[in-house]
Amino acid sequence: MDHTHLKVGMYKTHHYFHIPIMGTGFTIDTALRVAKFGISSVLSLVDDLLIERIRKHYAGQYGLPFEAITASQPDPRARRITAYLDMVDDIVNRQIAEMRALPFEPGNDKCKYFELLPETSPIRRMYRTYLAAADGFEKRRLENDLTQAMIPGKIDCNIMTKLDRINYDREAHAMSMEHTDAKTALRGFARSKIRADIIFSAGINPTLYGYMENFPDFYRTADGPAKKGVILKVSDYRSSLIQGKFIAKKGIEVREFRIESGLNCGGHAFASDGYLMGPILQEFKDNRARFPEILEPLIASWHEKKGKTMPETARNRDIPVTAQGGIGNHAEVRRLMEYYGIDATGWASPFLLVPETTALDDATRRQLAAAKEEDLYLSDVSPLGVVFNNLRNSTSEQWTKKQIAKGKPGSPCPKKYLVSNTEFTERPICTASKEYQGMKLKAIGVDSVPPPDTPDQAVQAVYQKSCICDQLGNGALINLGLIKSEMPVSVCPGPNIAYFDRLYTLQEMVDHIYGRGPSLVPVDRPHMFSKDLVMSVDYFGKLADKLRAGDQKAYAYLRIFHDNLQEGLEYYRTFVEKGPYPGENLASLKETMVAQGRRLADLWAQASAKIGSTTVQSASPSPA
Repeated sequence: MDHTHLKVGMYKTHHYFHIPIMGTGFTIDTALRVAKFGISSVLSLVDDLLIERIRKHYAGQYGLPFEAITASQPDPRARRITAYLDMVDDIVNRQIAEMRALPFEPGNDKCKYFELLPETSPIRRMYRTYLAAADGFEKRRLENDLTQAMIPGKIDCNIMTKLDRINYDREAHAMSMEHTDAKTALRGFARSKIRADIIFSAGINPTLYGYMENFPDFYRTADGPAKKGVILKVSDYRSSLIQGKFIAKKGIEVREFRIESGLNCGGHAFASDGYLMGPILQEFKDNRARFPEILEPLIASWHEKKGKTMPETARNRDIPVTAQGGIGNHAEVRRLMEYYGIDATGWASPFLLVPETTALDDATRRQLAAAKEEDLYLSDVSPLGVVFNNLRNSTSEQWTKKQIAKGKPGSPCPKKYLVSNTEFTERPICTASKEYQGMKLKAIGVDSVPPPDTPDQAVQAVYQKSCICDQLGNGALINLGLIKSEMPVSVCPGPNIAYFDRLYTLQEMVDHIYGRGPSLVPVDRPHMFSKDLVMSVDYFGKLADKLRAGDQKAYAYLRIFHDNLQEGLEYYRTFVEKGPYPGENLASLKETMVAQGRRLADLWAQASAKIGSTTVQSASPSPA
């Protein structure tokens, strides 16, 4: 693979992978750990209280001034985010300057910078030439050129668009819409000095997208690209067009479309109506060249309405498309980049096993390293009502059960980022809180708290909601020595981590991604498309189980989901006949298609029988 186009241009990096957002805290300081090696990463802007604690820690570590931003000060959430991002930018710039000043000595960070680069990088090839060169003018010239070529990875940020809580002032009055959580996070990002991208995930938020018009950094100037860009995390081509058009109508360029598997990922999972990863990638491959003709007229129209001229440099842009979710080895990277034309890949959960890169307590890392497929599951713990990737017997799960056993179910809800329920209160509260769970148990007729293993499903539905917004950050705080190691830690790995079974160095993981040396995962690990297919049929099965006789609306949606899965199976019938890349377990997809095709047919027949439908389509189990 030749990726020389990534040298300095669109990604501002020499690498063709990035580390996506993980939880609220696991990648909160990843940029401070790996940006100096040219590796881009993404941090969450959900938890400004966590961000403030991390800022204080690193200010002390690097001898920087720190003044706490308290709740009594104006716009505290946005100011905390700005202050943290500015500090991270300062530290990364200091790190890269210090590395440039180092001599080239085996084992130091300067050499490590180049050793981590992909084999196809012209900068790595220059480094190899430098090592082989004799002392003299040419070697000194190469040394200078290499030093100047060292650039840091990007410090990108993520906003989950649906987390847009309304905030209240001290008199309990609802504040204006510009003070909702997502908009204050955007404001904090926009006012920071970093040159980076904001990643919007979890769907469209029209008022949030419209709010970007207030910040000049999102707009290209006559001198060059915008200081800050927008990356849209999308589930399929259709959603990329819907969101891309909305952004373009605000005069803003989409800098990248980031495809993520709906279910074969970490954190919250979205089933994407049964669309499978392979067909999604194919649709992008077939249609991505149309992005300029679709989006640029909308950007030009915005400029015209504002009495401005759209810069010529904004025309005919090739918008990069990246992919993430369940990628497990270099063969799958090659499939994505060479066959589907993806520009770069995202690797998340495996980096939870790389202490150099992520902030997580040692005990949870050991649990993840030992985790098998059955230990990783889609749960209902999230108060948002969206399925959430989870680890069985995490310390968060243990803490929740202990609280129930004490007769004290629920969390104190110290941060309230996920408040959304108004079943018992006028002001939204969180379904994982003590307040809500106490009222809900009474409402369903429970006077005394049943034990955590009660068979009562109505009670279990109350118990299963956990305080993920606070406990997702505890792993980082324990890792940095800021809280006791006994505090409960919630973790949200993707199922792909089951095939990685120990802790790794950064060099080992990067070598694995780039196909250098032995693979870190077993040769029989199922193909990423296989896992995506199984999880999608699993999800269909859950929907079918919930179907009630006479519910035509739910049945109509189930039909859409079923038909999309059927189309995906049809796509794979041809796809699996293509030759695999070396190390690509394409045979597992063939086997999975047979089993899941039969299972889908059975589930659909059962669902149709509930409704009394006689038009049951059969999902052919054969890939032939």
